[in-house]
Amino acid sequence: MSGRITLHEGDLTEHEVDAIVNAANSALVLGAGVAGAIAAKGGPEIQAECDAHGPIEVGEAAVTGAGGLAARYVIHAAGMAPGGLATEQSVRDSMRRSLELACEKGCRTLAVPAIGAGIGGFSMQRCAEVLIEEARAQLAGERPLEEIRFVLFGEPSYRIFEMVNDAAKVAAQMEKIEQARRG
Repeated sequence: MSGRITLHEGDLTEHEVDAIVNAANSALVLGAGVAGAIAAKGGPEIQAECDAHGPIEVGEAAVTGAGGLAARYVIHAAGMAPGGLATEQSVRDSMRRSLELACEKGCRTLAVPAIGAGIGGFSMQRCAEVLIEEARAQLAGERPLEEIRFVLFGEPSYRIFEMVNDAAKVAAQMEKIEQARRG
């Protein structure tokens, strides 16, 4: 892995990165939660771009400008339908597509919230496992980002992501040890 995963507690909209990921609905309506914070701080032009883009399928993602945010882009990861719940597959697919779009746009740094774990009702533990797994797969690929930054709202969410990320690091080290032993 040439890129890195970092964890931060705080407000996603404050991060100076190439792109931030919005935990979006498939209608691309910026309502509450992360999307509401993006709309409030980024300005109405983000919603206007979402409206022009139109709805997308659950599990897909779309890119808009970032309005008044410190990022260049907002990648809207549709983890659920409006008023619906996120699933493991929708979270995985929307994260994967968000990572692809970030690479297509030439992004080096990406800030990601806990997609689907707030209003979407998805388990924070499983969210962390799925998102970190997808991030690690991206960083092992041919066009890795330099940094995938998970920005979590509140210490409990941060601690869950920290535990999952630490477990993934330990598993990777154990695999290297096992390969060296066999090899």
